[in-house]
Amino acid sequence: MSTNFKLKHLLGIRELSADQITHLLDTAETFLDISKREIKKVPALRGRTVINLFFEASTRTRTSFEIAAKRLSADAVNISVSTSSVSKGETLLDTARNLEAMAPDCIVIRHSAAGAPGHLARVCNAAIVNAGDGAHEHPTQALLDALTIREHKGHLDGLKVALIGDILHSRVARSNVYLLSKLGATVSVAGPGTLVPPEFAGLIEQGVRVERKLEDAIVDADVVMILRVQRERQTEAFFPSMREYAVHYGLHLSHLSLAAPNAIVMHPGPMNRGIEVSSEIADGGRSLILDQVTNGVAVRMAVLYLLAGAGKQNGTKRTPAGKNGAQEKKERSGKLFA
Repeated sequence: MSTNFKLKHLLGIRELSADQITHLLDTAETFLDISKREIKKVPALRGRTVINLFFEASTRTRTSFEIAAKRLSADAVNISVSTSSVSKGETLLDTARNLEAMAPDCIVIRHSAAGAPGHLARVCNAAIVNAGDGAHEHPTQALLDALTIREHKGHLDGLKVALIGDILHSRVARSNVYLLSKLGATVSVAGPGTLVPPEFAGLIEQGVRVERKLEDAIVDADVVMILRVQRERQTEAFFPSMREYAVHYGLHLSHLSLAAPNAIVMHPGPMNRGIEVSSEIADGGRSLILDQVTNGVAVRMAVLYLLAGAGKQNGTKRTPAGKNGAQEKKERSGKLFA
């Protein structure tokens, strides 16, 4: 496995090159089989420490990062805002500095403020992984989505992907648009006009097509990705009711006749059944929602391995020629107590 991955932090997809994205996906692919073994563990990160620092609720992302760290034999520490000193008034920067003083190898952070992971990256020696910051980005979600698409389609170049739902508040949408466009896919987005501003295409990437109707976005689509209505981020009424949203932008079986014959359906979760997508589709043969969850562990294993493992190996001090590890340790001990 190549260790030539020159990236200290994973803050977003936008700053990654197509080669870096492909390398991440290729690395994740090599970790997929580990989850199928009887003993689901490898020693790749033995002795390393990964801190999961989550300031927002999470099930899939937090759990998969913890499982990923443990399957790589790293020590995983979980911190939630309700049990942290932030609840006592400590700033994010002071929290990061205190964690840094304990010498972790990687800090995985989810925060409601866009740019919080980048703020930590400027003051921490540990590798910082963005697990979702506000409505900005969610890079590992886009990577696991891409891995799932590639697994079932064989490629991303030339595919048409439709993103349906709350585009305005979705960090998943932004990361996916960056990734898909870099790897040659075309993207159409649709949702209520208040949640899909016309300038979205220009703000994100050239080539993103904004449609008024769900039906127009999914015509001939190879992938239909449904996004959650992010009610917790909506400070005003963006549509009359959830029932009306379900009528106009909920995905139903009849819609799939407009997509490509072998189109697949995805959702980053958590999903609102009967509103964003019908149960017939969510539990049907075209749904890859659970495949996304499975692939999420492999992707996060790859990210942790490349940032906290392989990447650090390139900069570690090598044992001098002619000395084994025990000899070097004995010499260091002698100097320490001389």
